[in-house]
Amino acid sequence: MKSATTASRTAVLVCQGRAVADMWDDVGPFSDPTAARLLLDDERVAVDLASDDAPPPGWGLRMEWEMLRATAEVIVPRTVAIDDAVRERVSDQVVILGAGLDGRAWRMTELAGSDVFEVDHPASQQAKRSRAEGMTPAARDVRFVPVDFGRDRLDEALVAQGHRTDGPTTWVWEGVVPYLDRTDVEATMRVIDDLSAPGSRLIVNYQAPSTSAALGRLVMGAMTTLSRRPNPLAGEPTRSTWTAEAMRELLETHGFTVARDDDLLALAVESGRPVRQRRSLANGRVVVADLS
Repeated sequence: MKSATTASRTAVLVCQGRAVADMWDDVGPFSDPTAARLLLDDERVAVDLASDDAPPPGWGLRMEWEMLRATAEVIVPRTVAIDDAVRERVSDQVVILGAGLDGRAWRMTELAGSDVFEVDHPASQQAKRSRAEGMTPAARDVRFVPVDFGRDRLDEALVAQGHRTDGPTTWVWEGVVPYLDRTDVEATMRVIDDLSAPGSRLIVNYQAPSTSAALGRLVMGAMTTLSRRPNPLAGEPTRSTWTAEAMRELLETHGFTVARDDDLLALAVESGRPVRQRRSLANGRVVVADLS
């Protein structure tokens, strides 16, 4: 059973990546001062280590240093792209699906007139609420929506927390789709369709098919085992990848029109920051779609 502060390994890794990037000087418009505050002390130690350009001695520490810096590099363009899409069309309802340790409700001043609905597994939300204690939201309100997808209905859970269908919603679906099979993705899209009023916006981060990405996960697993470090992706295998065409078809089936669909590598190159994680960036995508 998870303790009050135990978040998923993936959520912690992503949050650590944001915290590392927040300490870099050449990340353009990226900023996330909430990331470090949502981490526990031992998790911040790894962040401090990874923020140093010089790798640490020892195989285990070097592995963690490499992993966090690689995560940070991928997180920067992904976060900026999603933040920009949220700012372009601010709704008074923002739903974050699979919120993990997301800090937008606490850092985005543009959400001052928005109610943010954070959807996640009950155990993960317990950890999030404990870690966020004492932090003042930038959003008008933060509403935690616990959903165990094996038992609970997403639509009923959102409505129970006050989500309305008489006005537009901004949906943020980041870092979740790869861990869902296609049936689950399509089921979630049906709920988004049912609960979205005209003017709603959907922002989806997904992975394109890639043999090298699958091999990279296997290599990471082997290297973390050799270094006697926990693999943050263990237990969360990639279950679905999507071509841009297949994702567009899915969204259009539910009435959404794609405004843009960018790969993270192109976004990273545009920022002017040196790019090392070309394969990981090229496989990640962010699509923005609107409901007329």
